[in-house]
Amino acid sequence: MPTTPPTRPVPARPSRPASPGRHDTGSVSERAAQVRFRRGLSLMAMTLVAPGTAQLAAGSKRVGLIAFRTWLGLLGLVAVMAVTVVVHRPFLFWMATSTTFLFWLYLTLTALALAWVALLVDAWRIGQPLSYRMSHRRLAVGFNGLLCLGVAGSLLTGAHVVAVARSVIQDTFGDGEATAATHGRYNVLLMGGDSGAGRWGLRPDSLTLASVDAETGKTVLIALPRNMSSFPFRKGSVMAEQFPDGFDCDGCMLNGVKTWAEDNTELFGKTKTPGIDATVSAVEGITGLSVNYWALVNLEGFKNLVDAVGGVTLTVRDPIPIGLPGDKVTGTIEAGTRKLDGFETLWYARARYGSDDYSRMARQKCVMNALLEQVSPTNALRNFEGIARASSEMVSTSLPASEVDRFLDLALKAKGQKIATLSLVPPLVNTADPDIPLIHRKVAEAIDRAEGDAPAADGAGKKRKKQQDAGTTGGSIGSLKTGYAANQAEDLSASC
Repeated sequence: MPTTPPTRPVPARPSRPASPGRHDTGSVSERAAQVRFRRGLSLMAMTLVAPGTAQLAAGSKRVGLIAFRTWLGLLGLVAVMAVTVVVHRPFLFWMATSTTFLFWLYLTLTALALAWVALLVDAWRIGQPLSYRMSHRRLAVGFNGLLCLGVAGSLLTGAHVVAVARSVIQDTFGDGEATAATHGRYNVLLMGGDSGAGRWGLRPDSLTLASVDAETGKTVLIALPRNMSSFPFRKGSVMAEQFPDGFDCDGCMLNGVKTWAEDNTELFGKTKTPGIDATVSAVEGITGLSVNYWALVNLEGFKNLVDAVGGVTLTVRDPIPIGLPGDKVTGTIEAGTRKLDGFETLWYARARYGSDDYSRMARQKCVMNALLEQVSPTNALRNFEGIARASSEMVSTSLPASEVDRFLDLALKAKGQKIATLSLVPPLVNTADPDIPLIHRKVAEAIDRAEGDAPAADGAGKKRKKQQDAGTTGGSIGSLKTGYAANQAEDLSASC
């Protein structure tokens, strides 16, 4: 019988080691968690850039569509407004001063902040954060919190600034009717005085009529001395009826008109500002110009305003003692060209030691010029809240809120242009017995020269040279005898 050959045992094949992670469900789960984490971060980033896109990609399509369309609509509106501002700058001033627009802007910014935060939180939710590793959960929560804080903080800060602006406009500006320019010019009476607790200054220390071209912003500052007397009032006014021969009572001067009227309020009917109305009628009688609006400036608030804009650079030509005659001198503003803070600027403008009222009037004009030249729109925006707070403390005015945008535009037009000045002071005017026809003629000539409709005054160059040669008095170029350069100037900046 054939024999079966013996079978040789087949050696066992060595088993192949499993590929790392090939069937490791733990590794698969780990990678999936990482993918979900990255996806979750992407959803939150998408919501930051374009609200609603995260919901369109992985959440409620309806919510995403509403949010995204709203976002596109807002972007389109902002683009249209930006183009309008570029081609028509007054539109920017309207937006910045319209209380109705600011109200809706405040509501929009607040609602946008709340809605955007809600979308960010929802984007975090639909990213399935509970499926992340614990370290990734913490990162996702932190990232989402940072985005929510940044978005809400920025928008709510903007809403707060808008609310402050609206409040200042409502508190500061009047609600009366706008008046038309007279012969192409707006005439605004600026009055400055001290205030005690809860009141405005009873006797204005400073009176300046700013005559501004309604188209170009070209400005002439007409300063009236507080000690002028025996002047007429505007015909037909209450004060003209009481003083038909002029304000010639014993001790009656221009800065006392306001006090006299407030002591006789029964003569002025229902007006809330009899003292200011009387002062306006005096300025109109003296200058022959019609006053459109007035502004009463609180000097303490003025100090805060200068601090809010970061100070102003002025040339102090002589050391100026800090204090009023009869008071103790508490310090000195040293000579030199440098930046002064609010306290120093205030005393630069009002100090009278070693000088006179007319020297002080010249310095006050230099302060006005410095503020106009040095406060840029960028600076104003950067310090907006401080400026707004100081302005509401500083100014009471009849300028209606509806006209603020117009005057902001004129102020920017005036910036960089030469400002002319005319001061009704000696040696031009005898303040005790002013020549009113002469004053009317000089006012008209100053405005005509500013408009380029009249040649420069005869001997203007010689007069400036004479003022320069006279040195300085109380920090102002010139003297009482020769006149002060800043009080009679066709270029105020060059006289300061």
